[in-house]
Amino acid sequence: MDEAEDGGYHRAAKRLRTEEDVRGAELEDGEEEQDSADEEAASRSGGSDKRSRRRAEKAGVEDNHRIPPSPVVHVRGLCDAVVEADLVEALEKFGNICYVMMMPFKRQALVEFDSVDSAERCVACGVREPVCIAEQQAFFNFSTSQRITRPTNADDPSSRNKVLLLSVQNPLYPITTDVLYTVCNPVGSVSRIVIFKRNGIQAMVEFESVEDAQKAKLALNGADIYAGCCTLKIEYARPNRLNVVRNDNSSWDYTKPFVLLRERGKGRQRQAILGEHPSNGYGPHCPLLPLPANSRYRRMSEEAQNPISYSMLLPKMSSSSSSSFLSHAASSSVAMVSSLHPTEMNCSRIFNLFCLYGNVEKVKFMKSVPGTALVEMSDEYAVDRAVTHLNSIKVFGKKLNVCVSKQQSVIPSQVFELADGSSSYQDFSLTRNNRFSNTQSSRNIIQPPASILHFYNAPPTLNQHQLQKLCTEHKVPIFTKFKVFDAKPSSKTLSGLLEFDNKTEAVEALTVLNHHQIRIPNCSNPYTLKLCFSTSSHL
Repeated sequence: MDEAEDGGYHRAAKRLRTEEDVRGAELEDGEEEQDSADEEAASRSGGSDKRSRRRAEKAGVEDNHRIPPSPVVHVRGLCDAVVEADLVEALEKFGNICYVMMMPFKRQALVEFDSVDSAERCVACGVREPVCIAEQQAFFNFSTSQRITRPTNADDPSSRNKVLLLSVQNPLYPITTDVLYTVCNPVGSVSRIVIFKRNGIQAMVEFESVEDAQKAKLALNGADIYAGCCTLKIEYARPNRLNVVRNDNSSWDYTKPFVLLRERGKGRQRQAILGEHPSNGYGPHCPLLPLPANSRYRRMSEEAQNPISYSMLLPKMSSSSSSSFLSHAASSSVAMVSSLHPTEMNCSRIFNLFCLYGNVEKVKFMKSVPGTALVEMSDEYAVDRAVTHLNSIKVFGKKLNVCVSKQQSVIPSQVFELADGSSSYQDFSLTRNNRFSNTQSSRNIIQPPASILHFYNAPPTLNQHQLQKLCTEHKVPIFTKFKVFDAKPSSKTLSGLLEFDNKTEAVEALTVLNHHQIRIPNCSNPYTLKLCFSTSSHL
């Protein structure tokens, strides 16, 4: 759900804007954010330099000399449309580029040159005059890393690979082999695709040649499949060949003679490849949209040039090892949640979190595995969204582990009493608090956990003091800022924003207070307070 000035929530989905923190700094309560950990993962040393730089930035000081020159340059201020090819095109004039790591949700990137001299020319030029990438000025600093650590930890510069590993971030819509083929094949001929749906959505795409894989990585790394979501982060995979055992939505071998290969397009891939989004929602039968005429995905009359000037560092693996690496879990509409707080979590509180990403059918705690529960949702895509946004978040001091379960449904067996006296099993299929089954479902905006909550459906007389008292009574963190939207004269409810000190506190408050019933004098029916994560960055 999202908010508007009049208390509605109709705004279109958009890419999450995280603060442009230079490093994967420590967050509140020691929690690490996935995207902000990119540079931390790329660094092998220089922890004290990072802390010094963070202190300098907090003081409003931007001093390039605090960090020693490095072949790795940290690029900030990128626009949403930037892909790897744009960086290479703009920066290769300073020297040969060895590797690029995109951080699309932070609008940042790391660029590794072949020498310190090349990196110094890049940083110095950015100080003297504006350097534009995709028609927007970017900003440059030396990284504390001397080398970007490749995900495959490969050190053999002569090794080559034609298999790419695609991580789909913020996957609001179904990702199938048909979608990925439509995205990748216009850039380079695709041979095989395998999709993994256990911890988020990842896929491996095998191309006909190494050159096709290189062009695809350049053109697609950092792009959105649909506008504002399904962002691609691309690296080279470990296996050098995919083993596909069946052709379906999760895997496909396009070299089989009975598979009709579609005509290969030409041109360079840009952001929002497939246009806005599928028009019929989140169901498994969502059709693939044709490319709209005004899409930023461009087809050219001639073959796109190959601007690659750097060697790819990739491992060599046997076919047997690649086969074992590709054993993946089948899709399921059941999520498994472990590391739950033994006394604070129950079925209703799990529902309060998971209902933000799809309809929740059933919740069941496992008696044989304490602190673990199964959550059956309306379809596998709701599970994918829940895994993407809720895995590794902290709730009551415990970091949740959310993944796709091997179970295909939740069976109400071995029901027992939880620590708070509630039942270990609950059926939510008929509750009116599910948000994806009525005419208002189009208003749902899938948002990752954030420090600002949007509240709505509150009594029109509700005020800040009453909300603070509600937080105190339920022993959850109290918000630091409060804002009420101006309601329409005909409105019978109140909506607004609550800002907390950090994301962890907001998650805890939502887990407890979402769907809390508030009674007011002279009113027979209570108001059901509804909460969701806001798209606002501050109040």
